[in-house]
Amino acid sequence: MTATEIVSRPYVDAFIAWAKDRPDVVVLSADLTNSCEVGQWRDTYPDRFFSFGMAEQNMLGFAAGLAREGYRPFVHTFSVFLYRRPYDQLAMSIAYPNLPVRLMGFLPGITTPGGVTHQAIEDIAVLRSMPNMTILETGDATEVETVLDAADSVDGPVYVRVLRGEVPRLFPRDEPFRLGVHRVLSEGTDITIITAGITTEEALRVTPLMRDAGLSVHHVHVSTHKPFGDAVIDDAIRRASHGVVTLENHTVVGGLGSAIAERIADAGMGQRLVRLGLRDRYAHGASKEYLMRSLGLDAMALTAAVEDLVGRPLGITADRIGAVHVGAVHSAAKAEAL
Repeated sequence: MTATEIVSRPYVDAFIAWAKDRPDVVVLSADLTNSCEVGQWRDTYPDRFFSFGMAEQNMLGFAAGLAREGYRPFVHTFSVFLYRRPYDQLAMSIAYPNLPVRLMGFLPGITTPGGVTHQAIEDIAVLRSMPNMTILETGDATEVETVLDAADSVDGPVYVRVLRGEVPRLFPRDEPFRLGVHRVLSEGTDITIITAGITTEEALRVTPLMRDAGLSVHHVHVSTHKPFGDAVIDDAIRRASHGVVTLENHTVVGGLGSAIAERIADAGMGQRLVRLGLRDRYAHGASKEYLMRSLGLDAMALTAAVEDLVGRPLGITADRIGAVHVGAVHSAAKAEAL
């Protein structure tokens, strides 16, 4: 499976259409309205839009008040500004009273060249530790277009890692985002690969070559990070005779790899696990493709990890892996490079 098309700004029209008959849905923005693709939403529903400037603590407190009054606030800003700067307001005003505030976080992980101030590399780790918080992550255009129903079905706070700009469509339009349901993209018994977000496209580039090399590959795409763990995950772990590899757009501490490690330990499965992600370091300003390659988050890094587990070379080279979708840093689909 590879990307069948590249969709420009899939969030925009989907959110406008979804909110049409939901007058209690309101949008809050922190001076990043167009960058978070809600400028057109604001123009369509101006009476339901609130702009707070660069004052995220105030914005989250206001969102909590709106939720207490029966509104359904959708808060839009870059991921880092939803949990780092306003952590106390998020914890005490929203998560502690378990209010239905939807936190739509753009530019997750290293999807921005903006450097450490804009790269949310530990957001899942931080928010997995926060009681009452549900955590979702979109991996393609279909999930971006359909995550709203899943997010709004939760009776409590939800944090969503949202992709923006030019987004590949990896999954069929009629297979929407489903809360707590993981996608099995291929079935096998030698190696299990578990990915999320932008790393799923990387795995899809190389898993056919692994099968050509004689490996039976089981690949699972995760879009619900919390609550986490079900029969699909347990089966994926148990069936791998050589072990499990996780690949994530996040630090290896506290994210997808940690969740799988916890599941292996809790269930006593005794499976070997290799976690690929940022290894106790910050990223830096560069293109997504450069960062994924240099930080070991790409298809070649995945190949090396699988070769280590199976104990033999697979003969897979960068040239054989082929082209990947490369999104322009500056484009009509992005209001700004960051």
